[in-house]
Amino acid sequence: MAKKEELMMVSLAVALVVFSVGMGIASAQAAGLKKGFYKKSCPQAEAIAQEVVWGRVAGNPELAAKFLRMFFHDCFVRGCDASVLLDSASNTAEKDAAPNLSLAGFEVIDEVKAALERACPGVVSCADIVALAARDSVSFQYKKNLWEVETGRRDGTVSSDQEALDNIPAPTSSFDILLANFSSKGLGLQDLVVLSGGHTIGVGHCNLFSSRLFNFTGKNNPGDIDPSLNPSYAKFLQGQCRRNLADLNDNTTAVPMDPGSSLSFDNHYFVNLKARQGMFTSDAALLTNARAANIVDKLQEPGVFFDHFKNSIKRMGQIGVLTGSSGQIRKKCNVVNS
Repeated sequence: MAKKEELMMVSLAVALVVFSVGMGIASAQAAGLKKGFYKKSCPQAEAIAQEVVWGRVAGNPELAAKFLRMFFHDCFVRGCDASVLLDSASNTAEKDAAPNLSLAGFEVIDEVKAALERACPGVVSCADIVALAARDSVSFQYKKNLWEVETGRRDGTVSSDQEALDNIPAPTSSFDILLANFSSKGLGLQDLVVLSGGHTIGVGHCNLFSSRLFNFTGKNNPGDIDPSLNPSYAKFLQGQCRRNLADLNDNTTAVPMDPGSSLSFDNHYFVNLKARQGMFTSDAALLTNARAANIVDKLQEPGVFFDHFKNSIKRMGQIGVLTGSSGQIRKKCNVVNS
């Protein structure tokens, strides 16, 4: 028993060190960001970005989920430096990695950048445009900003598909893996749960969760489902993902992650999750930890979710940022300056 308690104390100490270091890194990174960074150098920057994004989202509401996911995937690989936007002649950039092949909206980012270059050449970074596009697209349905975006990021010059594979959390991740991933970015347990609420908008491709629906235990029983799934919800997903009965890796079909309100940014994800209707293994994993499950309970209140989301996404936007003289301000978002 003493040995076991000693190991537990060591694990706790390591976790506290990781958390403390992570918080220190995040604080240092945040120092170069501030509200209204472009107030003097490009006063209309945020208004120009919002006008373009709102105009596009009005015609295609699905862009909100696309931009929110783009921001998340950008920040988790090399920090929030717009490396996810870079092209590669050899198809080895972040956008070429499997988790990013379904990203969309790059042409809107380019449109925002072009508008800003006309107004203020060489001033506004692509990294800040990604951050603003996420906020503005999600906020469109409410016609007001749901969170504050600190600006002042600069653009990175490196983009690697392997780094994307190594750093973007997989939808099959366990709770421990998810928490370790977030901790490595200076984010905590609450951030993990709160930011998972972004799954209240958008769709999930069947190949990313079909193993939960067909032959889950590997006993050649097609009707064998993941017991952590609500049976009625599992049956619904099986009907949507029929093609995956023959091929679990078929990515043809996409299903709304929040049935009935997949275009509405709200707290419904947590209501669904509590009813065991989380689409991905990584969603269901949040209920396997008592502290995380307790946070899920609290976030079922709309006001609580919105208050916490604006804080967590602000922290996410501080990950690994380049500020001051680091990086560059790209002229075009998909290529580094020559």
